Amino acid sequence: MNNKSRLPKAKANKFKIDFRNGRFEIPGADAWHKYWREPYYLFLTVPWWGFLGLAILFYILVNALFAFGFLLGGNCIENATPGSFGDTFFFSVQTLTSIGYGAMYPITAYADTLVTVEALIGIIGIALITSLAFTRFSQPTAKVIFSRVATISEHNGIPTLMIRTGNQRHNQIIEAQVRLFLMRDEVSLEGEYMRRFYLLNLTRDRTPRFTLSWTIMHPIDEESPLWQATAESLAKTRAMIMVSLSGIDETISHSLHAPYSYSANDILWSHRFADIIHQTSEGHQYIDYSHFHQAVPLNQ
Repeated sequence: MNNKSRLPKAKANKFKIDFRNGRFEIPGADAWHKYWREPYYLFLTVPWWGFLGLAILFYILVNALFAFGFLLGGNCIENATPGSFGDTFFFSVQTLTSIGYGAMYPITAYADTLVTVEALIGIIGIALITSLAFTRFSQPTAKVIFSRVATISEHNGIPTLMIRTGNQRHNQIIEAQVRLFLMRDEVSLEGEYMRRFYLLNLTRDRTPRFTLSWTIMHPIDEESPLWQATAESLAKTRAMIMVSLSGIDETISHSLHAPYSYSANDILWSHRFADIIHQTSEGHQYIDYSHFHQAVPLNQ
């Protein structure tokens, strides 16, 4: 089977709840700035350029702080120019990283104390940065793309909610399974407002091998929470469709999780997804992902 074109790049998911249009988006790479009060999550979620930038900034600030500390001690470093910030800064670099060229060395108890403290901070800092970098490298990411819209059309004579998903990594996700939820506003018989969740039944909720593309289908029958729903009723109740796909990446044998969500405005009624499976003149089939997000009206 030939793959005519590669999957388009998917935008990173965000975490946002907009009650005006019922939009709900899942945390992703764009949400890293929300963790500035939690350094551990910040270092794990910030982009790589930000991670390296923060590590360099921390490195410079620590060395600058100890450089000023050595300056306050007067002439406490042998072979360093008195009052030279540059000499004390680079002596701090040698101490923090345990380089120890030997050209400059402490000659007072004050300097020895600062060197001891800085050496300890250096050992802890290097260990922390190394472990954070390893965690980032080893953290599995799901290269799963979801269609930008969901569609509702008849399938085997039953109105069916459909969502298209694809595996961008082109390897296999083993024991992949998906769950679909409906979230909407409701008012109880007692007049109490609440936000209700419903688990939606699927035609097929798991597959032993998820390699290329998968259409998630929920039949809208009399048992479905979407039975007799309309585009207007979904918008009025600020309805959202939430999808969660999980599985095991065969390459690294780690569990993967890929969430996505759709507002009422993202659901196209009386539409179907454009075909992405085509056949060559020689009789070979291939998948064209350039129409992955495209939905066409049923009258076309």
